[in-house]
Amino acid sequence: MQTGEAVTLVHGEEELLARTKHLFETATDVACAANDLGTWTMRQEPQRLDATALSRRGDVRVRKIYRPGMLLDPVSAQQVATARDRHGAQIRITTEDINETIIFDRRLAVLAGDVRAGRRSYSVITQPEVVQGVTSLFEAAWRSATDLARYDARIAEVRELAPRVLDLLAQGAKDESAARILGLGVRTYRRRVAELMEALGAESRFQAGVRARELGLV
Repeated sequence: MQTGEAVTLVHGEEELLARTKHLFETATDVACAANDLGTWTMRQEPQRLDATALSRRGDVRVRKIYRPGMLLDPVSAQQVATARDRHGAQIRITTEDINETIIFDRRLAVLAGDVRAGRRSYSVITQPEVVQGVTSLFEAAWRSATDLARYDARIAEVRELAPRVLDLLAQGAKDESAARILGLGVRTYRRRVAELMEALGAESRFQAGVRARELGLV
């Protein structure tokens, strides 16, 4: 663990849990941005202590922003819907790049860093001015993000087709051939590929394949 005036750098979930478990247990306002469901899950805890667990207390507001690629996995999509429906978390989806962040009561922020040697680093920030800046960035992302239900309705057909489309892209199938295999018109197929790329945050079909592998979709 490395400590500075405003930032404490911790390595791995165990260290992060040691510093923030009391906040998960007592915070009344939690804002979270993540690319997937795993970033803020403390796997050392038998009950998977995370921001969603807070909402079970009934006296806390939990807001989460996710990247849309997470919704392409049916299991993840169901889990995030459960977090909303069963635990009352407010969830929105953004296609913009986000820094994976969690903010407790607008007083402390944690930024997720890189993964090295199997462990992710986290910056724990207490400097009020810095926390305020991080909070402002989250609020701007929240305002521009799309409600989960609305985005999920848009992506439902793409999610169903995603495994086969990704497989065809990996094979290098031409659009006409791929469309015929899927029983789609060429224009419809190209639109679905474009929607898939948007959900994955990819600027090319090759990058879409890379992102899909990172998310475990292929």
